[in-house]
Amino acid sequence: MEFFQALIQRQRAIAWFWVLLLVFAHNGKKAISASNYLVGLGSYDITGPAADVNMMGYANSDQTASGIHFRLRARAFIVAEPQGNRVVFVNLDACMASQLVTIKVLERLKARYGNLYTEKNVAISGIHTHAGPGGYLQYVVYIVTSLGFVRQSFDVIVDGIEQSIMRAHENLLPGSVYVNKGEILDAGVNRSPSSYLNNPAAERSKYKYDVDKEMTLLKFVDDQWGPVGAFNWFATHGTSMSRTNELISGDNKGTAARLMEDWFNQKSVGGIANEIPRRVSNIVPGTQRNHHELLELASSFQSASGKRVTRYLSIARRVRSALRSADRPRFVSAFCQSNCGDVSPNVLGAFCTDTGLPCDFNHSTCGGKNELCYGRGPGYPDEFESTRIIGERQFKKATELFNSASEKLNGKIDFRHTYLDFSQLEVTLPKQGGGSETVKTCPAAMGFAFAAGTTDGPGAFDFKQGDDSGNAFWKLVRNVLKTPSKEQTDCQQPKPILLDTGEMKQPYDWAPSILPIQILKIGQLVILSVPGEFTTMAGRRLRDAVSAVFKEKVRVVIAGLTNTYSQYVTTFEEYEAQRYEGASTLYGPHTLSAYIQEFTKLATAIVSGKPVEAGPQPPDLLNKQISLLPPVVVDSTPLGVRFGDVKTDIPRNSTFKKGDTVTVVFWSGCPRNDLMTEGTFALVELLQGQDTWVPAYDDDDICLRFKWSRPTKLSAQSHATIEWRIPQSAMPGVYRVSHFGASKSLFGSISHFTGSSNAFVVK
Repeated sequence: MEFFQALIQRQRAIAWFWVLLLVFAHNGKKAISASNYLVGLGSYDITGPAADVNMMGYANSDQTASGIHFRLRARAFIVAEPQGNRVVFVNLDACMASQLVTIKVLERLKARYGNLYTEKNVAISGIHTHAGPGGYLQYVVYIVTSLGFVRQSFDVIVDGIEQSIMRAHENLLPGSVYVNKGEILDAGVNRSPSSYLNNPAAERSKYKYDVDKEMTLLKFVDDQWGPVGAFNWFATHGTSMSRTNELISGDNKGTAARLMEDWFNQKSVGGIANEIPRRVSNIVPGTQRNHHELLELASSFQSASGKRVTRYLSIARRVRSALRSADRPRFVSAFCQSNCGDVSPNVLGAFCTDTGLPCDFNHSTCGGKNELCYGRGPGYPDEFESTRIIGERQFKKATELFNSASEKLNGKIDFRHTYLDFSQLEVTLPKQGGGSETVKTCPAAMGFAFAAGTTDGPGAFDFKQGDDSGNAFWKLVRNVLKTPSKEQTDCQQPKPILLDTGEMKQPYDWAPSILPIQILKIGQLVILSVPGEFTTMAGRRLRDAVSAVFKEKVRVVIAGLTNTYSQYVTTFEEYEAQRYEGASTLYGPHTLSAYIQEFTKLATAIVSGKPVEAGPQPPDLLNKQISLLPPVVVDSTPLGVRFGDVKTDIPRNSTFKKGDTVTVVFWSGCPRNDLMTEGTFALVELLQGQDTWVPAYDDDDICLRFKWSRPTKLSAQSHATIEWRIPQSAMPGVYRVSHFGASKSLFGSISHFTGSSNAFVVK
């Protein structure tokens, strides 16, 4: 009897085992189906030459890179169906995308991955910082102030994009993507309000603000590792840093990205989630010493003379070095650009520098002069503080959306891409009273108001915004370069043409005519890749038109300055006002209508499942590029001085408190000798124990500035000034400042060096 009871119990146990196994299997299927995508993120350094190269954005020939505020990066995400489509989105800490950069990146991806990543499903977008090195675009008008093409600027961006995509590809694992949105009310104002008011009153009444205040955020969650990144889109210009700044910087969006990545790293090691992050390193708090003990310890470390090292020491000593990264994927956060055409981060408004009064409303002038009218950021008159504040405001909203994101993206991944000749595109428009008419876009041209600049960066001479007639003198100057035809003049009306760039072909094309447009769709999210800067209302019209095509409810975001660059896109009514944005709308008054027509076709193709024609290929002008930037000839130091020696040191036995600035000057070489990619030119180290120096802050930290200069313009000698503004979060202890650099000999060989300051105490 006991035998049969035991047998029955055993059979019951086996039955329960199979029931539980089926339950686990069922739940496992649910878990797998819950992760309907593969997600991967990657990031790589794209900081260009920090010396001699003109900054891209303000077209100010006097604004030449002379150091680093913080480093620039390419950040990429890939979302893929396990057995289907995939899309790639790359966000660059650069002024804009470049057609030539895009072409060369796609060539590399084809060589590495075949047809997995192509022009159809890869989007490359710029944040529109005006504080990055120029010379990486292929059309003449965009590289005049950089003395032509700068191969070093170009190569580091192409390399960085490729590396960021490779890292994202290698990190592809099952995961989910969440979407969230929210308003930021104090990070952007309309810098052309008189132009905005030209739009129909009935249309304006549908909106509470004259700029878009909404941020849309994607949260990427890996099934194994949890959150691995966040990308968001929000419209505000990268012009918190002014037209006189000479330090490479990601401006407000780059600042926000640095803050959020450090915030997540701090949070993941037990930090407080709602605090503004300090820079996180591998510092482990040591035994607390009193001030006298710290001074005694610091006095035993005098400045170290310059010595030769390998370039990899800079990479190894970098605070966020990949050589010390954990096993888990690195958290990647990108703050992407949207329809920022008329949106300024200088939220206090525009004022005259001579009187302090507001600028003229219609023309943004002061006593008739545009040069005196400047926008003021929230940290005025400190542009670094304005950059931090606007970046911090975006960062805070992003973390709020990140923490509360609950709507998961579900559905198929799809994409469409085509090239269009915008110099002669036919556009069908509805006529009042019924019927339709056909109009055309024009070859590219820039109006007189283009030269007036904006309140973020005024122009020169007697140009002014809102000019719809031009003047005789500048027309004579224009005609020396190219006299526009009557057909072109009529097509561009009411724009008075200053530069007929679309018809200027010597020594090669001055402006693009063939442009890419693209839609990436991930479930209910639709990304519109536009190759320019749409104004607020232009962006609203485009989003509405595309949204109306899709049967299901979708979230539509505009990714501005993507895949190539073709300046501005205004509404027809804003174009008539001929402020800066209208004068910079290259292809005439019907440019926006052309975009709406063609994006609607792409959206319709996605809905119907039909392909679209590839369109005419844009030119590859790499072999035609001209560069007039002189090379680095040689670096030198005074007799008896080594590269890396300290020129101006911190006095021995010095003590600083939080909020103070520590400054050290080193004998250096030109930063163009080696960009220190994924490394650093500047380092603040903290002493642990009796003799171990740990990296604490480097030139990717907002509190540390690397400045480079020559005693005279043609001197072969140069100095590196490192300024550390001690943050409130700095740990008390003994510190020193170190410099990494590279020098060039007369025979062309490159040698790397390092040097360190006297140690000092922070209390």
